[in-house]
Amino acid sequence: MIMKNNFTAVDMKTFEPAEKVGIIATVTEEGLPHMTLLTSVMAAKPDQLIVGEFCQGKSKEYMQRTAKIGFAILTLDKKLWRGKALWTHLKKEGPEYEIYNNQPMFRYNTYFGINTVHYFDLKETTVGSSLPLASVVKSALLTKMAKGSAAKGNSERVLSHFGEKLFNGLDSIKFLSFIGDDGFPVIIPAIQCQAADSSRLAFHPGAFGDELNMLKPGMTVAIFCLTMQMEDVLVRGIFNGYSRYRGVKLGTLDIDWVYNSMPPNHGRIYPPVPLERVVNF
Repeated sequence: MIMKNNFTAVDMKTFEPAEKVGIIATVTEEGLPHMTLLTSVMAAKPDQLIVGEFCQGKSKEYMQRTAKIGFAILTLDKKLWRGKALWTHLKKEGPEYEIYNNQPMFRYNTYFGINTVHYFDLKETTVGSSLPLASVVKSALLTKMAKGSAAKGNSERVLSHFGEKLFNGLDSIKFLSFIGDDGFPVIIPAIQCQAADSSRLAFHPGAFGDELNMLKPGMTVAIFCLTMQMEDVLVRGIFNGYSRYRGVKLGTLDIDWVYNSMPPNHGRIYPPVPLERVVNF
């Protein structure tokens, strides 16, 4: 990949529309990867990234605590940028605040607008490039063909039926993240990833293989899955490495944590959260 430390004027203009996929990867207090969809990500300057906050979630907490983030920006014409940035400060007023709240998505929204702008120093970014759609489709078909043999056969349901269906939709988009040696989260597209069953994910490393083949068994990996209808789910688990199933090389991930990042009710789904009786109203 070609890396650089600034955005071009064309890049900055391309990021302005809210109609795009923006993924921000952060580091939890335990040092684990976390990802969320933040379509408000833009570039304020060639070396500065900004994110507009309209609801409080874990990602805003993590980015302030550890400062290091990874990002991926995918535009509607299938151009992709990825990189790393460092959280520096936040503001609740100013020119970027006004720009966000003058966008149609927020200006005419009765229920919420952007209330906080987060600022990041850009550390590195890729050059915007088209998704390798032919490789993605081939890898997705190979994964679909072989994933049944990779099923874990766990009787306990981990992913819900909704989550499993989300991962198995060939039109859904997935991103994989892990914590790099420098402490920054790394994001790799893994669109071909699918559910072998409710407790295991599988993917053929044909698309973005140079990066996916660098994953090591035992690594904690997060995978974020979303559709263009903005339905999404985040899972985390242990990467098992690569093996052959029905003659196809597949990497597998055993899921041990599932998180709903969709508003208005963010929270962990698995392991199940015990119900607590409400005593104060």
